[in-house]
Amino acid sequence: MAELTYAEVGGTASEPLPAGYHHVRATRSLGVVDLDEVAEILFTWKVQERAGVRRVAGPDRVALGVDVTFRSLLQTIPCRVVDVVDEPDRRGFAYGTLPGHPETGEERFMAQRDPQTGEVTATICAFSNPATWVTRLGGPVARLVQRLMTRRYLDAMVP
Repeated sequence: MAELTYAEVGGTASEPLPAGYHHVRATRSLGVVDLDEVAEILFTWKVQERAGVRRVAGPDRVALGVDVTFRSLLQTIPCRVVDVVDEPDRRGFAYGTLPGHPETGEERFMAQRDPQTGEVTATICAFSNPATWVTRLGGPVARLVQRLMTRRYLDAMVP
């Protein structure tokens, strides 16, 4: 089994995110929606699919330790699920990069329900650095694409 390409496994689980990486954090209110529906979007890779990222290998559902490979913009994106959260008011997961990924780091997809109001908030957070010459050369463009994809992921979490 391939090793993850970064040392700070689980680094998206708490603040601060690991030093030495580019950080992304974005949140969006999904309104008063069914958290189970949002969790199904997350745990069946629909968040990636709806954002335009195609799963080409891996299981149909998120599970701790599984490997999954996506394709987007002619890039192969291999990842491993490093954390799964399945609590009454919090659902989500994080995956980390495997060899062949254009970046090195971790990304977390979370949905949290406020027990008082029922409002569900979606959060994406990540830390990453370029892992290939293409992503190194494309520095500012790569960061722009990452911000765009983060917005698309948040939009994709709406049930």
